[in-house]
Amino acid sequence: MLRNRVYSSSIIRVLCTTRTLITFSHFTETDALGARARKARKKTVRLAPARLEGLDFGGEILFAERQMGRDYSNHYYANFGYDCGNENYWIHGGDGGRLATVDPRTGNVRTLISDDKGAFRDPRVSYDAKKVLFSYRKGGTHHYNLHEIDIDGSGLKQLTFGDWDDIEPCYLPDGDILFCSTRCKRYVLCWLSPVPVLFRCKADGSDIRQLSSGANVENTPAVLPDGRILYTRWEYVNRATTRFHQLWVMNPDGTGAMTYFGNMHPTGNVYIDAKPVPGTEKVIFVRAGHCSNEHAGMLCLLSTANGLDDLSQIKQVGGRNGIRDPYPVSSSSFLAAEGNSILLVTGEGKASLVFRSNKPVHEPQFIRSRKRERVPASMVDWSKRTGKLFLSNVYIGRNLKGLKPGSIKKLLVMEQVPKPVNFHGGGSTPLGHGGKWTINRILGTVPVEADGSAFFEVPACRSIYLGILDQNDLSVKQMRSFITVMPGEHASCIGCHEDRTMTPPKGLNSIAAGRAPNEIQPIAGVPEIMDFPRDIQPILDRRCVSCHNAEKRSGGVNLTGDRGVTYSLSYYNLMLYQQIKDGAGLGWPGVKDGKGEPLGNDAPYETFSSAAPLMKMIDGSHHDVKLTAHEQTMIRLWLDSATPYAGTYAAFGTGQIGGWWGLNKAVREMTEKWPSTGPGRQAMEKRCGACHNERMPMYVTDGVKLRHGDFEGFQRPTFRTSRHNIFNLTHPDKSLALMAALAKKSGGYAEGELPDQVRARSGRPRGQRHIRVGKKPQPFVHPVVFESKDDPDYQSILANVRAAGDRLNTIKRFDMPGFMPRYEYLREMKRYGVLPVDFDPKNPSPVDPYKLDMKYFDLFYPQTAAEKE
Repeated sequence: MLRNRVYSSSIIRVLCTTRTLITFSHFTETDALGARARKARKKTVRLAPARLEGLDFGGEILFAERQMGRDYSNHYYANFGYDCGNENYWIHGGDGGRLATVDPRTGNVRTLISDDKGAFRDPRVSYDAKKVLFSYRKGGTHHYNLHEIDIDGSGLKQLTFGDWDDIEPCYLPDGDILFCSTRCKRYVLCWLSPVPVLFRCKADGSDIRQLSSGANVENTPAVLPDGRILYTRWEYVNRATTRFHQLWVMNPDGTGAMTYFGNMHPTGNVYIDAKPVPGTEKVIFVRAGHCSNEHAGMLCLLSTANGLDDLSQIKQVGGRNGIRDPYPVSSSSFLAAEGNSILLVTGEGKASLVFRSNKPVHEPQFIRSRKRERVPASMVDWSKRTGKLFLSNVYIGRNLKGLKPGSIKKLLVMEQVPKPVNFHGGGSTPLGHGGKWTINRILGTVPVEADGSAFFEVPACRSIYLGILDQNDLSVKQMRSFITVMPGEHASCIGCHEDRTMTPPKGLNSIAAGRAPNEIQPIAGVPEIMDFPRDIQPILDRRCVSCHNAEKRSGGVNLTGDRGVTYSLSYYNLMLYQQIKDGAGLGWPGVKDGKGEPLGNDAPYETFSSAAPLMKMIDGSHHDVKLTAHEQTMIRLWLDSATPYAGTYAAFGTGQIGGWWGLNKAVREMTEKWPSTGPGRQAMEKRCGACHNERMPMYVTDGVKLRHGDFEGFQRPTFRTSRHNIFNLTHPDKSLALMAALAKKSGGYAEGELPDQVRARSGRPRGQRHIRVGKKPQPFVHPVVFESKDDPDYQSILANVRAAGDRLNTIKRFDMPGFMPRYEYLREMKRYGVLPVDFDPKNPSPVDPYKLDMKYFDLFYPQTAAEKE
């Protein structure tokens, strides 16, 4: 059904032979646009013919002129939408652009459509070379929608509508359209910009369907000769954030999603803009950096003849760094954009200038017809809400040596759920400390048969994340990626377990294949999403706090739920004493990566509950501490869901005193200008600075000189004098910063006298030794600094901590009565339709953030026709 649209006269402009701008207003797509284009004659600008090494490809080259994106850090994925923390700052490039063609033989340039207040991007020529599909941000607007236009500039049609960004479309051989879109309603897990994932629609823009469940960015789809879709997928599921941006494939209905190349290698390179090279089995792509504006990088050719993980199969084409948008002209020549220029690059890397503009150019391609690829039969049944997943043999896979047959009893089935909002820069706080960037939803378990096979039903269109469990339900290994099963799809784990080029040893003769699929069994009494204060702290209160409290502090450990500046003291102490094991933490035992990032592909029993020292503390051997079976299950699953602190995304950017990274200014509650800060700082510098030097904060929001300061990323800098450990905002007088230095007779821990050489010092001398990051702290005895609480310096420090506690009681943390999520969270929830249209996020009424999160997650799960009614 055609849609009539009224266009402002300031938006559509056609360049005519008189060099005047003819404008049109109050017309429809079906008549006036066609009339306008028929009346407008082509305008050409003559350039010097390009030297193309004697090659004559024929026809014009289509391209877009568009300003570069305005992301603060030039991330490759951030060139549309607004900054989540500031909806008035638009990341897309500046206004002004056009779609045009150039004839490389004559230099003649022809404008199809221009808009000096809008922008055009991602043009694609149709199979018959008669139309162009593209994304268009109309003048006066901020979002890209899909449009189509005839190759002569007539017949403009808008295909998609709404305040979402529909970008990077491509024609499908069955006549439909594939594209990336922010209609998935989520934000980058560690940045301010929205996430696009893959969608498809009919040729007229109707029947839009989401094909991917990814929580993070997907880009630049292209059709392979066999009909599958090649695209870039950036993911991190409890693993390094910026190290995995590899090539993936899926069928055009969303089924069969699997890695295409490189997902085993944490290179940090972005493999993007990949397209098949005609007449070969290779693809051409750009190897870019994570912060490479508009996908600019090195041009590369890739063959996968030696498998999916052999990096030697990548051949760099030339030495130019800054190439964008490659288009294969033949098996040995490629068009590409570089700055304001269109280049022709040979397979040997020699580049010739084809065209130079006065604006950045993008997506050059020849206007010529091409053969349609094959059309795979669809395996989706939209009447279903589930799909089936088959595992032939759990013991065959990557880095699984040493597992004995029969040792794996179950699969733990979880889901990575998307993030509805992200209004500051990197960092996972307060979802977790250093290993947690997203929420895992625990769905339950399914059995593994004696031969290692499993066959089970899973919810469709969700990011399913699996772990393998032994006879004690301990996590032996987790996949650290995700799989999406479409409605009615029958999928398998071949590719990560059995290599896809080999025949599974038992195949359909396995035990699981001979029966109906299992249903996921929920775990009784366990919440789907773990929340440390709500679910774990009560267990610590019952079983641990009698010994590990602020007064007694056995072993130097405090496991009370008292609130520190960002986390509870118990949560930070479990990190400080390294009672968890998730593969992250710079300097932590067993962390092999030099950046402290978990790279995945762990060896069996290397991470999570099977490796966490905390499990030994609760097995009955630690001072006869006895936990119930249910309490042990809760702690085990908290570990296996990557030790979250907050169980709701609404906690993000709230309830924290002090900053933790440079770009997080928007969510800081800083104390530098508080009346109590100056005296408190002077007191700590005078009485504590001589020994503790730069590694101990001198006031509540003071930073320390670690990498990224006090950045709570995968580096996980845990140290005994961290502000997360020494300041108690619930009971300020029980702060370690005070009790460690207060004489025992006055209620502190301190014994003995300060050495004379320290007593005589003042200020903060350099060069003092300190606890190395990652080194496990040990209990210690501190000499007396404060004989009594009446000491004026003691009182100054106490006043500063007390002021921070009062401020926290005002702004609220997610686990405090009266907590209200931030405006940005409420704004996006209203935009998504989770909150009603009359809800005012600037003057909000009380909400339950846990219920809001669940309603948000339910947006993405398919409904049958009966459920929609």
